[in-house]
Amino acid sequence: MTEGVATGEGRAGVRAYLGTYTTWEGGGRGIGLASYDPATGRLRVTGVVEGVPNPSFVIDAGRRLYAVNEQADGAVTALAVRPDGVPEVINSQSTGGADPCHLALHRGFLLSANYSSGSVAVHRVRPDGGLGERTDLVEHSGSGPDPERQEGPHAHQVLPDPRGEFVLAVDLGTDSVHSYRLGEDGRLTSAGVARLHPGAGPRHLAFHPSGRHAYIANELDSTIVVASYERGVLTPGAKLSTLPEGAPTSPRNYPAEVVVSADGRFAYLSNRGHDSVAVFAVERGGAALRLVGATPVGGEYPRHITLDQAGRFLLAANQNSGNVTTFAVDRATGGLREVASLEAPVPVCVAL
Repeated sequence: MTEGVATGEGRAGVRAYLGTYTTWEGGGRGIGLASYDPATGRLRVTGVVEGVPNPSFVIDAGRRLYAVNEQADGAVTALAVRPDGVPEVINSQSTGGADPCHLALHRGFLLSANYSSGSVAVHRVRPDGGLGERTDLVEHSGSGPDPERQEGPHAHQVLPDPRGEFVLAVDLGTDSVHSYRLGEDGRLTSAGVARLHPGAGPRHLAFHPSGRHAYIANELDSTIVVASYERGVLTPGAKLSTLPEGAPTSPRNYPAEVVVSADGRFAYLSNRGHDSVAVFAVERGGAALRLVGATPVGGEYPRHITLDQAGRFLLAANQNSGNVTTFAVDRATGGLREVASLEAPVPVCVAL
C-alpha cells in the first residue's frame, strides 16, 4: 500500500468524506474530501486522499478515518486527520478475505465484512489509531436460491447493536443475520443466527432508537423486514415492499441502505433501479412500518444514504450518475425535498 497523498484547499464547515471505486472507469483517485454546510445541506469538494484503493465504505471517527479497500486481496486502511483537516494514511492491514464492503468500530476493534468470501475480520485499533494484526476471521457458510447472487455466503454489513453488547453481520448470500459476542482478545463467538425468507438477500439493517426493533433491507426481492430484537436475538417478522404499488418491474430494483431518524418516527431506504428513496412511517413504537412514498433520488443507482447529525438533511450517493443529492427532511411528515446536487466520481458512500 502506498502512502496516501492529500491534495486540496483548506476546508470550512463540517468535514465529509466520499467513498468511490478507484479501479472503475470514471472513478475517483482515492477518498474524496468535502465540506458540508449543515445550514443548507450543500457539499463542496475540497480535495482527495490518494493512494487508498477502492475506498467504497468510509467511517469518520473524529480524528481518525477508516476505509475498506474493496478488492480481491481485501484490506482496511486507517488514516489520521491532521490539524489542517486533511487525513493521511497511518497503515493498512489485510482482511484475509475478498472485497470488504463495510466497517464498524467496536470496543477498540475494527470489524469488516468481506463480501465475496463471506467472512468477518477483526483488527485491534492501536493507540495511534492505526491497525494491528488481525485478531480473528470468521467465515460464514451456506447458500440461497438465487444462483447468481447466492451461490455462497456474502457478508455485506457488520455493526454493533445499540447497547454495544453484540455484533451483527448481515449475509446476503445465505439469507441470514449472524449475532456475535466480541471478546477482549478480539475473537468473535457466535450468539445465534436469524434466518430471513429464502431469496431475500439481506444487505443492511438499521436499528430503531429503542433498540427493540430493526429494519432489514433485502436487496434481491425489494422488501424490508421488521424484526424484533433482544440481547443478540433478532426475530424477523412482517415484510413489505420497498416500492410503491404499480411501480415498474423493469429495470430490476435492488434496495441498498436503510437509515432511521433519530426520533424513531421515520425510516428511509435507497432503491437502486427504481432510483428513489422510500419513506416509511414507523408505527407501534417501532414494531411496524408503513410505506408513505418513494421520492425520486435525482440520480441513478443510489447506493448509500445518510442523515446528517441534526436530521435536517438526507444525502444520497448516486453511483451511476456521478452525483450526490441532498434532500431537506420534513420532520413532521418524513417527506423529502431535493435542495442540492454535487458532481463526484462514482460516489458510493458519504461519511459525515
